[in-house]
Amino acid sequence: MESPVTAAGLDIRHFGTEDLAEIRQTIIDLHAAAAGPDRDDDFKKKFPWFVDHWGGKEGYACVIAYNGAEPMGFAYGAPSDEGREWWREYVDEVPEKHRTFAFSELAVHPSKRKQGVSDALTRALFEDRPEDLAVLLVDVTHPRVQSLYEDWGFKKIGERRPFPDSPVYAVMLAELPLR
Repeated sequence: MESPVTAAGLDIRHFGTEDLAEIRQTIIDLHAAAAGPDRDDDFKKKFPWFVDHWGGKEGYACVIAYNGAEPMGFAYGAPSDEGREWWREYVDEVPEKHRTFAFSELAVHPSKRKQGVSDALTRALFEDRPEDLAVLLVDVTHPRVQSLYEDWGFKKIGERRPFPDSPVYAVMLAELPLR
């Protein structure tokens, strides 16, 4: 684990694959809180699998924001395999610089929303990344979330349903560093 970084009054800590056992339950608990107690969907049930899947990828990076000892939110992802960037099918011309970081998850505890935590986490996650681009998926039924990503420089390039039982997502791509 790297030393903590303080941004906007937050204690943002960086983690990698080697830290997954230590942070796994924190990520799962924050995700459940962010999804809300009334939301009992399949993705919430499958989420631990996604944590393990992404956490096992080479280059996995995770940031968690703390207020004292209390976790407030997290963001994580991992580099895409060069030459196998799945987003290519959504663009007519692949950018010259194409090394991609796949931004998998961002979640903030409901009591900490609208306080700049999402922005601070996202910027900390992408800080000093060697990749040229970042890609993410956002549920098309959440236009305000999509708008937030657009404010950071992401552009919608298509729509995708990654699994037969998943919602339709907007495929969003941004150049790094974020604006």
